Amino acid sequence: MAEVYVGLGFTTTASAVEIVDAVRGIVPQGATLVGLATAAVKAFAPALIDAAQILSVDVAAFTSEELAAVHVPSPSTRVEQAVGTASVAEAAAILATGHGQLTVGKTSTGAVTVAVASKVPPASAGFPARTAFPASTKIDDEMECE
Repeated sequence: MAEVYVGLGFTTTASAVEIVDAVRGIVPQGATLVGLATAAVKAFAPALIDAAQILSVDVAAFTSEELAAVHVPSPSTRVEQAVGTASVAEAAAILATGHGQLTVGKTSTGAVTVAVASKVPPASAGFPARTAFPASTKIDDEMECE
């Protein structure tokens, strides 16, 4: 089961109920919501704090500079002019996962925009450890295998 973060941007008129509805509507079936993420300027908005309490999750907040450094598929010049970054929802979700994978692109539901990202498992997850040999190593039939 994937653990996901929902990144969100919202207007000052957004209510906690609207945020909760948007979050619940975008989290993929079978996924576990582990947190919300947004721009630092929105981190203490009462609607967001209430929504996080209702959903029983924490909120991660990122500066406009941190958000602007993330490559996203759906940048917005309108958002960039308003908050100094071309993405809040998608970039915040990606950053909250430690640069994970965007699994659901941004979706707007009136006053709330949401996106979902999940942590990318290590490349070796589920596979046995492998030994790497330098290219100059000669491997022959007499080598012992452990």
